[in-house]
Amino acid sequence: MYNIAVILAGGIGARVGVMLPKQLLPLADGRSVLEHAVSAFEQADCIDEVCIVMHSDYIMHAEQMLLANAWQKVRHIIPGGKERWESSVNAIRQVRGERLEARGEENNCQLPIANCPNIVNLLLHDAARPFVSQEIISNVCQALEEHEAVVVAIPSTDTVYEMKDGKVARIPNRATIMRAQTPQAFRLELISEAYAKALGVTDLSTAACAATHLPATDDCGIVHEHMPEIPIHIVLGEEQNKKITFKEDI
Repeated sequence: MYNIAVILAGGIGARVGVMLPKQLLPLADGRSVLEHAVSAFEQADCIDEVCIVMHSDYIMHAEQMLLANAWQKVRHIIPGGKERWESSVNAIRQVRGERLEARGEENNCQLPIANCPNIVNLLLHDAARPFVSQEIISNVCQALEEHEAVVVAIPSTDTVYEMKDGKVARIPNRATIMRAQTPQAFRLELISEAYAKALGVTDLSTAACAATHLPATDDCGIVHEHMPEIPIHIVLGEEQNKKITFKEDI
């Protein structure tokens, strides 16, 4: 089993209200949000490889961080898309393309290549969650030993309202509500097939996609909607694994 962490840093963080994307902003120790996120997976024993998906205008910043931090597991820095799902698809295509290429090289597969093992997992993580712990990463990797799809979530401590036309339409039972976090992890072929179905293509490597927008806000939503027969296992997250969204979060 080979685990690849995909750090999704393709957005520009408009809601933070500053010139630089939020993933490039420094935290209290002077290291950027992105550096913290990548370093967490770089240090995790169960992670074999890291792929950074970066906004195309800022790839040079990621390359500079790679050199400054001497990360050993980062094998790719690839451009992201206009929407989150496009960044995920770009990473899936990159990894899957390598895997298919290696399969064609009869018995000539040499590590480190993500395509050689029989089972490859992608752990897709928001760069805007720089405080993900080693325990969460380890628990996700362990869960992947038995499950094809694994997500991280924490119980909701607040009552949640379902709204319609500006009014409360329904109040779900709080005991059944959980707040999503990342990483979200999947077998490579599973998440590839789910996105292919969502985009209306037979093969995700197809250049032209039928859809230009997907309503799902994360990778779990894609699997849940387009491959409902696949059970999605939940790993308990942590409050500290929060997402940086606004300037106050920095």
